[in-house]
Parts: sequence; C-alpha cells; structure tokens
Amino acid sequence: MKIVFLDAATMGDVSFEPFERLGEFVSYSTSTREEARKRVKDADVMMINKVLVDKELIDAAASLKLICVAATGVNNIDVDYAASKGIPVRNVAGYSTDSVAQATFMHILSLAGGAPYFDMSVKSGSYSRSGMFTDPNWNWWELAGKTIGIIGMGNIGKKVAKIAEAFGMKVCYYSTSGTGHCKDYPCLPLEQLLRESDIVSVHAPLNAKTQNLLGAKEFAMMKPTAYVINMGRGAIIVEEDLAEAVDNGTIAGAGIDVFVREPIPEDHPYLKMKHPERMRLTPHIAWASVEARDRLVGMMADNVAKGW
Repeated sequence: MKIVFLDAATMGDVSFEPFERLGEFVSYSTSTREEARKRVKDADVMMINKVLVDKELIDAAASLKLICVAATGVNNIDVDYAASKGIPVRNVAGYSTDSVAQATFMHILSLAGGAPYFDMSVKSGSYSRSGMFTDPNWNWWELAGKTIGIIGMGNIGKKVAKIAEAFGMKVCYYSTSGTGHCKDYPCLPLEQLLRESDIVSVHAPLNAKTQNLLGAKEFAMMKPTAYVINMGRGAIIVEEDLAEAVDNGTIAGAGIDVFVREPIPEDHPYLKMKHPERMRLTPHIAWASVEARDRLVGMMADNVAKGW
C-alpha cells in the first residue's frame, strides 16, 4: 500500500511514524496542482490537509482507494465525485477540541484584558518613566457576568461554553442547522444572540447556511463594546465588513484565526486598518497544539488501518 501526503509541511514537526508502519509512506512538504497530479499517480491512499481535491486530481490517481484529510472539514474535497468513484473520504473529528477552545480564550483574554498594550507599556519603558505603580491608561474588563454567544454548538462550541461558565459568563448559542440539540444553554435566533452578546464566538463549519453569515447588517446589531471571535472558517464572515466595523467602532474588536484566502494576502483589509490594536490575528493555528497534532496523526493512521 502506498500512502502519499501532499502537504505534510502543514503538520509541523509531528512524527509520521504511525503512517510508516502501514505501508510505503511518501510525504511532500507542499504540492502545486501539477506536482500533485504526478505524485498521486500510483497512490492507494491520498493524504491532504488543505490541497484542493477535485475531479481532476481524483482522476489522476488511477489506483486511489482512500482519501484522508488532516482536518474535520472536507470543504476542499469533491466528496460527491469521490463517492461516485467508490473512494471513501475520511476526516478526523474531535482531535482539536481542547486546542481550539484554548486558542479561543487566548484571543478573548487578550482583547478583554488589553495584554499587548500592558506588555508594551513595561517593555517600552513607559511604565518605568511614569512615576506611578500602575498604568491606568487602558481600560480592561472582566468576563464574569458578560454574555458569550456561540455560533455552532458542536464539540468545540460546548467546550468553549464550559470554559466561559468557569469565568462566570452567561452562555447562549445559535444553531446553524436550525435545530437546537444542546439543552444546556438557551438557543436563540441569530439577531437576538447578536444583540445580547458581549462576545460572539464562531465555531461552525462552512456551508451554504453559514457562508457570509456575519456582515455589516449583523455587526450593526451588536453592542459597540462587543467582540467577534472566528475559529470556524474565514468565509463565515464578510471580511471587508468586519474590518470596517472594527475600525469605525461599530464593535470593539475581533480575534480571527481563519481567513477566506490562506495565507492571508498582504493587501487584506485586516492588515490595512486604522486601528490594528483592536484586532488579534493568528495564522490558522487554533487546531495545531502539539497534543492535537499528535492525536490527529494517530486518528488518521486509524482511518487508513480500517481499510476501504
């Protein structure tokens, strides 16, 4: 069995030894479209993270029996065409729940607590020169008593909700499927959630119901003191509208880990803001703690071991 991983560099320095035990394993750091077609020609198993797997790439793999994605989402794979060829597509669910939930609160705590400002106050010497024991020039606020509105109450959303409760926050959510399966918290219409929440945290998949879910109209419904966090997919938010809403004070700020185009273009609206201090940006790393990547490799290996 030949296993080919087309964009293995996305996994960082994790060990691929579990794959090597399963058969002939070949990994490539990255693959262009042309390279990918050549590299999967005799592959039994195609492994990808964010490579686009369309009809053309599937047809190029004459021996292909299984597609394994190093992610939960499969929106970069033509699943229907793969199924028509009798090729199963296996994703990995649940491996990054703790990782993404922690990254969510990294952004929330940084925004609410003003961490970059206070860090620079000390490192720049401003605090040393101030003559005061404290720096009162940046207002920060407590999470206790505030409301977090979670868009998408799956495994990650539920984990975020539990952590929020530990901070003393009130939790509500919006079901992107239209059915509120979680009975632990109130399920609200989107408009009500936006109006009532101090933090809106996105943990939904990208699909027809969630694409461009949050734009200028929705941001205008929110409190001017509220923050948006996006750990789902970039296209759930209209990026130009969010940049404008943050810059003009419609909302207080945002923490973003995912983008419509990745890597983010250098002329992206998020990188040309008048008030960059209101944004926290990370390069799609919420899924990628050391532990999460180790779990991911193990679960992908299990997917291959199951056969097809």
